[in-house]
Amino acid sequence: MSEIEVRAAGADEFGAVQAVFSAAMMFDPGPENELDQQLFEADRTLVATDGSAVVGTVMALTRDLSVPGAVVDAAHVTGVGVLATHRRRGLMARLIGQQLRDVPEAIAALWATESGIYGRFGYAACAWATNYEIDLHRVGPTNDRIRPGALGVLTIDEAVKELPSVLRRLQEQRPGVSGRSGPRWQKRLQDNVEQRGGQTAQEILVHRAEDGTIDGYALWRGKMNWLPVGPANEVSVEEIAAPDPTAYRELWQHLLTMDLCAKLNYGHGAMDEPLQQLVTTPTALERRVGESLWVRVTDVPRALRQRQYSVPVEVVLEVRDDLIEANAGRFRLTADGSSVTCERTDDTPDLSLSVTELGAVYLGERPLTEFAATGRVVEHTSGALHRTTAAFRWPVSPVSLEIF
Repeated sequence: MSEIEVRAAGADEFGAVQAVFSAAMMFDPGPENELDQQLFEADRTLVATDGSAVVGTVMALTRDLSVPGAVVDAAHVTGVGVLATHRRRGLMARLIGQQLRDVPEAIAALWATESGIYGRFGYAACAWATNYEIDLHRVGPTNDRIRPGALGVLTIDEAVKELPSVLRRLQEQRPGVSGRSGPRWQKRLQDNVEQRGGQTAQEILVHRAEDGTIDGYALWRGKMNWLPVGPANEVSVEEIAAPDPTAYRELWQHLLTMDLCAKLNYGHGAMDEPLQQLVTTPTALERRVGESLWVRVTDVPRALRQRQYSVPVEVVLEVRDDLIEANAGRFRLTADGSSVTCERTDDTPDLSLSVTELGAVYLGERPLTEFAATGRVVEHTSGALHRTTAAFRWPVSPVSLEIF
């Protein structure tokens, strides 16, 4: 049996990487295309090889992410897979461990296919997705408007030019939102007929303010469903970004009142999604909550300096990290307004926790007190837990608009 090697992928190994990941996830990768090749970051892709064969992969995408009070670089981890013939040999641990020690960003983020896997490597779920299945016959949307505006549709080429500024505005309002380069926008808006699953072509719906600027958009599809009693078509909202309140109301008003439609599905709502304010029958908004974004802190002091805090705080954190030695130790975090420092110290800790809990609270939704209740965060200085919890919490829930 040959020795397994872990190394960076070659520029010509895109097909091999895709084949391993698709086999591990059990889907057909389909034909390679020029855009996928363009987005492939070989130098940020690790492969495990058995002889000349690629048998395991993990990828990091170069993208940014909104965090409390800032937009920062974050390694967007994806493409994690090991061939079934090479399971239970520790290959995933080798790949993920090396990746986390090598990434230049202070945080890594991913969507977990299985939540039991990534906690072993210091990741933690730090944002929740609200999945809506809405009965359009019962929902009763309100019809009040704040100011005039206009709805319209864009072509893909128009959207690639016009929508990035809207997404950026949303990043400035909510943590958890991933930014997109031009090619990544093209990838997001690709509309392959064979991948529609019986739905209509994607429509790029936009709202324009009175001055003509686009201040919100929604990506949606329809699906015909005809029952003996009449039409019961379905609306699937794939993404909505509306940092302007009027745009948010008008886009949802349009989507909730589609003719011939009985059901609407939307899978990327925030925990504090204001959609229920726009209907007269909130019970028609059937909701399920699940984990969305997972975060792993790879550089403790830099990660804590990158974000803002809701109230002033000065606290010494003792952090445990079994994977990245440089993360282990005591750090003094001092935040007052936009001024944030975080440096190593030998002072007595106020709180002790692992890097996993730090990732869980990083985007401001989960409180430190949640983990103190089970002993995963330990308070050494009276009052430090509540003060630090208040500082890390953020008034707006994070949201992740896409599975990457």
